[in-house]
Amino acid sequence: MAAEKTVKSEQTRALILETAMRLFRERGYDRTTMRAIAQEAGVSVGNAYYYFAGKEHLIQGFYDRIAAEHQAAVRSVLDTETDLEARLAGVLGVWLEIAEPYHEFAAQFFKNAADPESPLSPFSPESEHARQAAISVHREVLAGSKAKVPAELAEILPELMWLSQMGLVLYWVFDSSEDRERSRRLAGRGARLTTRGVALARFRVLRPLVHEVHELFTDFLPGMTRPRQSR
Repeated sequence: MAAEKTVKSEQTRALILETAMRLFRERGYDRTTMRAIAQEAGVSVGNAYYYFAGKEHLIQGFYDRIAAEHQAAVRSVLDTETDLEARLAGVLGVWLEIAEPYHEFAAQFFKNAADPESPLSPFSPESEHARQAAISVHREVLAGSKAKVPAELAEILPELMWLSQMGLVLYWVFDSSEDRERSRRLAGRGARLTTRGVALARFRVLRPLVHEVHELFTDFLPGMTRPRQSR
């Protein structure tokens, strides 16, 4: 009975999230209310709020879903490629494929996500789960490649790679080219540039620069702060 109740609860949560994503695409994020979502999903408003405290939390559900789908879809790349550039380009390309159906309404809530105080921000505490899932993908991109990475940089490079992906996401949100072709090109060139940066990081004289870049972000971006590593 408990297992059946859990399954039903997960199905209801998924239904509400699916309905919200559809209405966001059809009506826009700002014009979609929790009441409308509940009505379309065939649940009470109270039930909708039971699973999601508000529209922002629905977007968090969307972030988590994208992250989970991405982690599963990149297996075909990470299980076969060992070249760092190919691994990173593949991972970024897979993300663009997964996110494409949501492109039309992405810009509508970006103005809220761009606010560092918003729970929709990728750096917010509410986004922690999706953020760490994305960083873990980049950690695997690096660890499974044949690139030689200094041990002292192995922890911070995945975070910097994720930040690079956030730059791609920002560009993708406003990319109006056919089939987001420019975003795909940017992903490929970004992977090439990142690979060259990792190769250069092998030189001891350049490692302090990598640390400085990482510390710049951890000092000024919420959600990325952590104790500085000794070097």
